[in-house]
Amino acid sequence: MWQQPTSLFTDHYELTMLQASLHSGAAHRPSVFEAFARRLPEGRRYGVLAGTGRILEGLKEFRFGEEQLRFLSDTKVVDATTIKYLENFSFSGNIYGYAEGEIYFPYSPVMIVESTFAEACVLETFVLSALNHDSAIASAASRMIAAAGTRPCVEMGSRRTHEESAVAAARAAIIAGFDSTSNLEGGHRYGLKTVGTAAHSFTLLHDSERAAFQAQVDSMGVGTALLVDTYDVEQGVRTAVEVAGSELGAVRLDSGDLVEQARWVRTLLDDLGNENTRIMVTSDLDEYAIASLQSAPVDSYGVGTSLVTGSGHPTASMVYKLVSRHNDAGEFVDVAKAAKNKVSVGGRKYAVRQLDERGRATEELIGIGEIPETDANDRVLLEQFVVNGEINNDFTAASGVRRAVKRHRDSIKEMPGTSRRLQRGEPVIPTRFIDED
Repeated sequence: MWQQPTSLFTDHYELTMLQASLHSGAAHRPSVFEAFARRLPEGRRYGVLAGTGRILEGLKEFRFGEEQLRFLSDTKVVDATTIKYLENFSFSGNIYGYAEGEIYFPYSPVMIVESTFAEACVLETFVLSALNHDSAIASAASRMIAAAGTRPCVEMGSRRTHEESAVAAARAAIIAGFDSTSNLEGGHRYGLKTVGTAAHSFTLLHDSERAAFQAQVDSMGVGTALLVDTYDVEQGVRTAVEVAGSELGAVRLDSGDLVEQARWVRTLLDDLGNENTRIMVTSDLDEYAIASLQSAPVDSYGVGTSLVTGSGHPTASMVYKLVSRHNDAGEFVDVAKAAKNKVSVGGRKYAVRQLDERGRATEELIGIGEIPETDANDRVLLEQFVVNGEINNDFTAASGVRRAVKRHRDSIKEMPGTSRRLQRGEPVIPTRFIDED
């Protein structure tokens, strides 16, 4: 749900390339671009694709209106010929890709754009900014969910990132398995479940902790979660129980040694007759901190900074490369970059996940020029999102998020059990290229 045209969410050089290609006559050559990651972040076993739905939503608004054209003209970014072309710009090609929420590996063709060079070129920065940010968040979130097991995680990172990034991060976290978010705009745009109660400032506002707890319970009911570590945790728990009684929903711990603290708080709650009161922990959690809490009597986790920064890897390092184009004879030819450490593989790709008889993934097969041979267990990975410029709305907004949540859940089930371990290692399944030529 973009609130403005998305056409200037791009780099200057995309439009100067457009200008030069218009002058050379190559701008309208049929071309194939591909988004992929050459490698996963060091030690990661898999990546999680996110951002596809936001790209499709933004594509609807990828237009150059009077304001955008005036800026480009006044600042002399491009010449009059290019301005004329952009006046009527509308993407008319095809876009394929892995379904949002899907697991990906090095060189997985997560998005394929088929159009003229001109149309595909100007989309590059917009596509990569969404895929790189959202996939980094979703990949980190998936690891946190693995560490949490059956305990729910809440996304709480809005104040640690840009306001629009916060919405995208909330969306990506939900796709990867988070239960809910504190971000209301995420709830508004995408139908995400939102939660939240009170911060330390609410307690400090009142003359006593008891008065703050009483006000919260009177307003939100005894099922609320009370933050008990503003002053003294033990006294905070006792006061919370005295105010809300045995039906108190939860207490939240946000500081200290969370493992030790959760254990004695659980004992204290049980001794006070609050066996059903849950314990939620927050305080700079990442997947490793969550894993360390596995043995503690914790019921849920609130995650902020580490999540919205990709837990140390804030980008998925995806690139967007031309892999095939028409030559002067009107025939498609494969093209690829050969620079050291930045190699790409030419040709239009087709991706299949090879599964064994138990439905577990064994290989990522990438066909060049045609779909690899498959058997009944294997799964074709590429779906079509845009047909001749027409966007499939099933992959956008709230319906797109629901699809992505299910896709991620199903994809994780396909992975070997080692994929959920936090230990560093190679990609959990290999990628193999198949070129029949």
